Amino acid sequence: MAPLSTAPLPRVLPSLAPGTVLRDGLDRIVHGHTGALVVLGSNPALEALSTGGFTIDVPLTSTALRELAKMDGAIVLSTGLDRILAAAVHLSPSADPPTTETGTRHRTAERVALETGLEVVTVSASMGTISVFAGSGRELVPRPDQLIDRATQAIGALAAHRVRLFDSLDRLTAREVTHAVTLRDLAQVAQRFEMINRVADEATALVSGLGADGRLVSLQLRDLTEDLTPLASLVQRDYVPDGSESLLLAGLGTLHDPELFDVVLVGRSLGFPDAVHLDSPLAPKGYRQLAGIRKLPAGVSARIVERFGDLAGVYAASQVELLGVDEVTPEVARAVRDGLATIAERVLSAQ
Repeated sequence: MAPLSTAPLPRVLPSLAPGTVLRDGLDRIVHGHTGALVVLGSNPALEALSTGGFTIDVPLTSTALRELAKMDGAIVLSTGLDRILAAAVHLSPSADPPTTETGTRHRTAERVALETGLEVVTVSASMGTISVFAGSGRELVPRPDQLIDRATQAIGALAAHRVRLFDSLDRLTAREVTHAVTLRDLAQVAQRFEMINRVADEATALVSGLGADGRLVSLQLRDLTEDLTPLASLVQRDYVPDGSESLLLAGLGTLHDPELFDVVLVGRSLGFPDAVHLDSPLAPKGYRQLAGIRKLPAGVSARIVERFGDLAGVYAASQVELLGVDEVTPEVARAVRDGLATIAERVLSAQ
């Protein structure tokens, strides 16, 4: 038998989530200790492999799926997965593609998926499991309790990575205040952002597979991630490499998991010239720190950065010099000076 994975199939998993008609029907088949082969959709390639059976074209219901599974042959659903097009269909895929599956149902499902490009669901009568075949892969559809356990673990991991990210951001802020930022500091922050992205992607897929049962986990996921996108955007604006339009945080997505732990590879993937090494100094623009000052009107931060060049220039600017920036009032100038002083005091006292 082919090795199984419990990684969800992004397109199909929501349709197999607890509470959906299709999943309810499949669960009824499992509990009835009968097997099934269900093709998710139809196309000319499938029609070329099909003989016999009954064309019924009726709405998909869980009870109808359960009763039709008692007959030999495949059940064919519409592309929208809302109708049962045919039942008791005999499928005759080519025997040429090699397969390590041993059961007739699973061998047929694997070859049909490969030849037609459609997903095929099987229910094992002996094992009581539901599998999805897509292309040359086979995925085991987790039980709801397994999905909840995995989603809970993902949320826990996400929370831990979030704590580490903000620790890294605090260290970066401290280095910014002392004008001592290096590519190594930035790479460590970028590393944390990408780790969170990967865990969040997995958690999102798991939540989609939980359907209505995933509401609370979905709220936790949103609470842990909704503020990170604007924060990452500020970091990217602060550290745009010379000659580039933005910092390439998205470029880290091409790294394999083991590579993501190599800070050298992370640093190289951010888009800086080859001459910039991990201990090379960087000069942040200051957008992230200015964004932390609540009384600063929208758009004023960009004008301040443009006027003084970078964060070091902003820190060195007097209140009178700040008043020379368009739309900077005495109140705004005081807020900038006091806000930056508060940030510096906070991060330096924490060291």
